[in-house]
Amino acid sequence: MITVHHLNNSRSQRVLWMLEELEVPYQIKRYQRESTMLAPDALKKVHPLGKSPVITDENRVIAESGAILEYLAERYDAENRLKLNDEDERLQSRYWLHYAEGSLMPLLVMKLIFSRMGKPPVPWLLRPIGNAFGKGVQKGYLDKQLATHREFIEQHLASHAWFAGEQFSIADVQMSFPIQALTARGGAANSPAIQAWLAKVQNRAAWQRALQQGGEVKLD
Repeated sequence: MITVHHLNNSRSQRVLWMLEELEVPYQIKRYQRESTMLAPDALKKVHPLGKSPVITDENRVIAESGAILEYLAERYDAENRLKLNDEDERLQSRYWLHYAEGSLMPLLVMKLIFSRMGKPPVPWLLRPIGNAFGKGVQKGYLDKQLATHREFIEQHLASHAWFAGEQFSIADVQMSFPIQALTARGGAANSPAIQAWLAKVQNRAAWQRALQQGGEVKLD
């Protein structure tokens, strides 16, 4: 049976969602973040990098969100629930699968780091300087970059039902975490297409089952 090594408030939530969409049996081994927000060392016993998500299936250890989602789709989507027959949609799905972690998430992680430079574990004497520096980087660089990405995604979703096109795919599963983070850290108040997509996602029965299994994800 598949084991999902699940870290709270992490990308592994979308692996649970994928498994629920495919209705594949799995079990969860839970890990809690340290006070530093880093993953516990126990995860290094599963994979040398000690990161989540990671799954074990038979004798295989598979890490990285995109690789896990592709593996699950290829091995367990016997009913072709997420299969895309249109070549253009397959290309779109592949693009967004890689865009999520290659282009968008690095900016969102930087946003999180710089927003916390005035908070523990930064030494209290350095917090005023860290806070000012963090706000400066966000205003001068990160917020502008995220606004560009937000508009790019908004324009795409304004003319497509799902990220690959008219059909739900693993691209939507992959993009769910950065969209949640973008909404929490970058704002999407003026992005109705993004909000509509997220509402559709959150209304899916598989999404709700995954939340029951993995717990609520808090990214603000």
